[in-house]
Amino acid sequence: MRAVTTLSVVVLAAAGIGHAVVTGLDADIARVDPFKDMKNRPEAGHGMNVLLVGTDGRDNITEAERRKYRLGGAPCHCTDTIMIVHISEDRERASVVSLPRDSYAEAPAHTDQTTGKKHGAHPIKINAAYAEGGPQLTVRTVESMTHVKIDHYLEVDFTSFMKTVDELGGVEICTVKPLKDSYTGLDLPAGSHRLTGGQALQYVRSRHVDGASDLGRMQRQQQFLAALISRATSSGVLLNPMKFRDVTRAVLGSVRADKGFGTDELLDLGRAMRDFSPSSSEFTTVPIGQMGYVVKDVGSTLKWDPAKSTKLFQALRDDKPLAVHKPRSNALRVDVAPQQIRVQVENGTATAGLGKRVDSALAATGFRTTHQPVSAKDRTLKRTVVWYDPRWDRSAKSLAAALPGSELRAVKGRGPLLKVTAGADFKEVRKVRADDPHQGEFGVTTGDEVICP
Repeated sequence: MRAVTTLSVVVLAAAGIGHAVVTGLDADIARVDPFKDMKNRPEAGHGMNVLLVGTDGRDNITEAERRKYRLGGAPCHCTDTIMIVHISEDRERASVVSLPRDSYAEAPAHTDQTTGKKHGAHPIKINAAYAEGGPQLTVRTVESMTHVKIDHYLEVDFTSFMKTVDELGGVEICTVKPLKDSYTGLDLPAGSHRLTGGQALQYVRSRHVDGASDLGRMQRQQQFLAALISRATSSGVLLNPMKFRDVTRAVLGSVRADKGFGTDELLDLGRAMRDFSPSSSEFTTVPIGQMGYVVKDVGSTLKWDPAKSTKLFQALRDDKPLAVHKPRSNALRVDVAPQQIRVQVENGTATAGLGKRVDSALAATGFRTTHQPVSAKDRTLKRTVVWYDPRWDRSAKSLAAALPGSELRAVKGRGPLLKVTAGADFKEVRKVRADDPHQGEFGVTTGDEVICP
C-alpha cells in the first residue's frame, strides 16, 4: 500500500528538469537485483512495466509518530501491497493493477533466503513470496502468474510515503461516508480532507472501515494515488526545480530499486510525460473468480478469474488502454448505488402527471422504481419527502441526494422499499453514482473519476 508513493517519482519528473537538479539523487536509492540469474522470462511487450512493492519499514519514524498513527512495534519486513504499473510506450498513460496480497499463487522452485532450505514449486499467498525469497522470488512469482515481463522493481516503506505527502503540502481526498478504523486510528467525517503524511498513511492502511477488507482498502489506495498525481501535477511542484528536488529526495530516500532505474530513466520519462494528469491514469484490481479459496498449509486465499485476468494482462502486454476514456461524470457520489435501491413514488400535489414524471426521472438515473406511481392521500405537500426504514438509512440518504431539498422521515418496519412523496418543490432528479468497490470485477476507473470534484 505504501507503494502508491513511488509512482510520484514518474509523475514528478514531468517537468523535464535537467541533470543539474537531479544528478546524484539516484545515489540515495538502495539497490537490489531482483532479476539475477532469471531464466525463461516472459517476452517483452510494449511500454514499461514497474512492479511496486509496499513494505512496513519504519526505521526513521519517531516513537511519537508510531503511537499517533498506530504503527505498532518492530516491522515484519513483509509486503502488504503489490501493484503493476504499466507506462505506455507513448508515455501518455499509466495503468495500475493491484494484486491482492492474499491472492493464490504458485511460487517457482527457489532457496529460502532465511533458512537456506531449497523448495520446489509450491502454493502460497502472493505476499509470502517476499518473505521466502525477497524481491527476486516476488518478481518471478508475479511474472509466472501474469506472463507480463517486469522491467523495473521499486520497493517503498512507511517513511518515504509520509515524507513525500508532507513535501507536497498534503493530499486532498473525498469520502461520501465517515471512515473510522480503531486499528489505524483513522477518523474522517464525510467530506473533503487535506491529509498530512501520517494521516495519509492511516488512510491507505485502513482495512476495517467496511466489509470489503483488503479489496476496499485497495480501492482507497487507488483513489489516493490518483489524488497524489493530481496534487503533484497541479501544485507547481513540476515547475519548481528546488521543490522537485526535495520531493524526489523524500521519495528516493527510503526506496529500494533495481540497478537499471536511475537518473536517466527519470529524465527520459519526465520529458515524455509533461502533460501527464489524473485523466491519464487508470486503475483496477485483478479480477477475482473465487473468494475464500482454501488451500492446505496456506489457508484462505483469493483465486483469480482465469478468463478475465488473462484478458487484463494481455492488454498490458499489448499496451492497450484498460478503459475507454470518457468525460468526467458530474454525478454526485453517494454511498449506495441507485441500482440497489427500490422506490415507490407517489404524487403529493394536485399537479397531474407529477408522480409519473418523478418515477421516470428516478428510473433514468438508475433507481429501481415500481414504474407504478400512485396518488398520496395528502395532495397539498409543499416539500418532497423520502420515507424509509431506519435499517436502510444509507439507501435513504443516497435517494435524498438525488432529490435536492427533500426531507427524510424514518418509519420503522417499512422494509427495503423506500417511498418518495413528491411535493410542490420538486424540480429535478440529480444524477448520482456510487464508487465502484472493485469486488473482484474487471472494473476500471480513471484518475479524474475518483479525485475530489
